[in-house]
Amino acid sequence: MKKLFALLLLVCMCFSFSAVAEEKVVTLMIDNATSYAGIEAAGKWIEETYGIRLEIQFRPGGAEGENYVRTLLAAGEMADLCYFNAGALLATINPAEFFVDLTGDELIANVSESYYPCVSVDGKIYGIPAGSSFCGSWLYNKAVYAELGLEVPHTWADLMENCQKAKDAGKTAVIASFGDDWTSQLILLADYYNLEAGNPNFAADFDANKAKYATDPYGLKSFQKMEEVYQKGFMNADYNTNTYDYALEMLVNGDGVHYPMLTNALTNIYTAYGQEAVDNIGVFGQPGDDPDNHGITVWMPNAIYIFKNGANVDLAKEWCGYFLSPEGIEAYAAASKPEGPFVVKGVELTDVYAGVQEMMPYFDEGKTTAALEFVSSVKGPNSPQICIECLSGLRSAEEAAAEYDADAEKQAKQLGLAGW
Repeated sequence: MKKLFALLLLVCMCFSFSAVAEEKVVTLMIDNATSYAGIEAAGKWIEETYGIRLEIQFRPGGAEGENYVRTLLAAGEMADLCYFNAGALLATINPAEFFVDLTGDELIANVSESYYPCVSVDGKIYGIPAGSSFCGSWLYNKAVYAELGLEVPHTWADLMENCQKAKDAGKTAVIASFGDDWTSQLILLADYYNLEAGNPNFAADFDANKAKYATDPYGLKSFQKMEEVYQKGFMNADYNTNTYDYALEMLVNGDGVHYPMLTNALTNIYTAYGQEAVDNIGVFGQPGDDPDNHGITVWMPNAIYIFKNGANVDLAKEWCGYFLSPEGIEAYAAASKPEGPFVVKGVELTDVYAGVQEMMPYFDEGKTTAALEFVSSVKGPNSPQICIECLSGLRSAEEAAAEYDADAEKQAKQLGLAGW
């Protein structure tokens, strides 16, 4: 009897060890400042459907986290999947050495071509989108628009007319919140669609030190728009100390009519003020001078990269394919409401903010472009301070543009870019 029991125990142990050995696990490293609810939900769906379990590991955010990623990559200790920035920062971690080249791969066949440059270095594509896009836009209070008889503007001049009517009605026409200095950049950054429409080669020329904001007429116009907002007195009097959170409150309660802002603010409004409040906030792209070419500047999602020196490359690639499937994205969106369209073809957004619905025609009509920081290696690190000076009347548009160019030059030389 004892021998029989021992034999049964041995058989059970063998089955147990076999089960453990056959478990399929993919690891993903993400920074601890990023919301990962959508990725986690998609991972649970993949595990339930295909038996591949996602194990999430965390790293610091910001510059500390970037250095941590570089260290792990160099040591060969990166997770199977690495969540990291798309755009200019990708080149700083040498993707050709560490990540799987996905150029021409079936895995990215349904990824929007507009995303490819954001995860490419030297013409090779390395990443897949890790979530939805969002946009640099003008948020507006729809109830106040109705009250004042305003319509969504399709030129900058029309927008300025709307702002004047809002000011005449005793409202803050353009909410500013320089107490959180990063918010000062939106008029400049959101204007990139118009800049590229005027000069399609600007990003490449800017990278190669052949184009400047101060000397390109379309680039200079971005600074002139900030200057005009200041000169016409459209901002709240406390623009230098006002904060992002209070700016959202001003927009929600109608004291302020417009807020140049990223559309991920919709989630903050929903969280703080509820569904009714967020449904009352509309979105339009910063207009240029051509009413027939009113587009929007897109902030592309960060990316997931496959560590090519890991032990689970094929499994990690398989997981990414399921993540990008309609079902995977549906699971993601159910847990994390998108703040803009997914950059994956064939995905239909259903349960989204009303403001996101207003963004869809730009994408459907192909009137989008990625923000400059996603297609260029150069961004002036002192951009917030320079924008504040322009929006506060401390520098003219021409002076601010020249200062931005000088700031970008310092960064380009630090990066060792050719032509600088």
